[in-house]
Amino acid sequence: MEEFHKVRRLPPYVFEQVNRLKAAARADGADIIDLGMGNPDLPTPKAVVDKLVEVIRDPRTHRYSTSRGIPGLRRAQAAYYKRRFGVTLDPDTQIVATLGSKEGFANMAQAITAPGDIVLCPNPTYPIHAFGFIMSGGVIRSMPVVPDDQFVPALERAMQHSIPKPLALILNYPSNPTAEVATLDFYKDVIAFARKNELIVLSDLAYSEIYFDDTPPPSVLEVDGAMDVAVEFTSMSKTFSMPGWRMGFAVGNERLISALARVKSYLDYGAFTPIQVAAAAALNGDGSDIEEVRQIYHKRRDVMVESFGRAGFEVPPPPATMFAWAPIPERFRDMGSLEFSKMLVEKAHVAVAPGIGFGEHGDGHVRLALVENEHRIRQAARNIKRFLSGNAPEIADPEPDSSSK
Repeated sequence: MEEFHKVRRLPPYVFEQVNRLKAAARADGADIIDLGMGNPDLPTPKAVVDKLVEVIRDPRTHRYSTSRGIPGLRRAQAAYYKRRFGVTLDPDTQIVATLGSKEGFANMAQAITAPGDIVLCPNPTYPIHAFGFIMSGGVIRSMPVVPDDQFVPALERAMQHSIPKPLALILNYPSNPTAEVATLDFYKDVIAFARKNELIVLSDLAYSEIYFDDTPPPSVLEVDGAMDVAVEFTSMSKTFSMPGWRMGFAVGNERLISALARVKSYLDYGAFTPIQVAAAAALNGDGSDIEEVRQIYHKRRDVMVESFGRAGFEVPPPPATMFAWAPIPERFRDMGSLEFSKMLVEKAHVAVAPGIGFGEHGDGHVRLALVENEHRIRQAARNIKRFLSGNAPEIADPEPDSSSK
């Protein structure tokens, strides 16, 4: 039977091939150390859970909510942006709560894209950045992911050689999967170009709080004039270890936020009200929970870089995010990232994300997620060392959960 038009436009989901191998190996008794999916293993802060439990006892909160987000949540996000970035937002016109940043991107694409519209998108990048627009009838033109002095010249070439003129540019810093971090000067150059060329800027800032250097990653909205052309998406999934809660935000340009809000009003009633109240409590906290999460990922990063390096698998230390973007070892590079990832599951009992899943320019790398504790990361390194030396690991019983997460 012929597939539907939109489904035909989507490529095979390459991560599923690794997932099937992982499930089969586990069914055979293998202890698979999963560094593939960016699914945080840390618990949601107790105060946030307690607030959810408190609010959920009130039956009035069980009714339909609002797709824009309850006023208290939008005010909390505005206060966070003011504290963290010095950016002033109107909670009523410049903020919409989303069901995670992924849903926000997909519905923004639905709101602004006409068939054939060209969207400039980094490659490699998180899949929804491209496929949200592809499913909406748009066309993707790939952009470099490195935020250096070659980026604006690449923008200029894209504007000169694209027909019709591109509609929007997607930015994602700190980047998933590459962990690249942008500077405020970079954003100033991009915003100046976007304003001159009437280009919409959509910034994914989901990893703003997971950084390991002294300088926190900036927001594109810190740039004067950015509010004229830009919307930024954030998520509580990583910052507060709330991935299953599906809570995020779109903030910025009023016209774009209004378009997103209108589309969402036809599609959903927003997140469950107790989740929104608990999310507001998290945003209004003192920041200690964020700092604790950051330190845990920092320690895991250092353990991964050191232990994998000793195993013969060099991992460049990422400056931010909960991911490392590692080149495939030289002797396996010709096989590509998908086959290498499948081999790691079968021979080393370690699951990683193949770089090809983030775009064709990612095929020489794999993404490693910092979602196992330090003991398990070291075990993964030992397994890989045995694999690289020609000795596959023995099937072992799974390790119990460790309090050192």
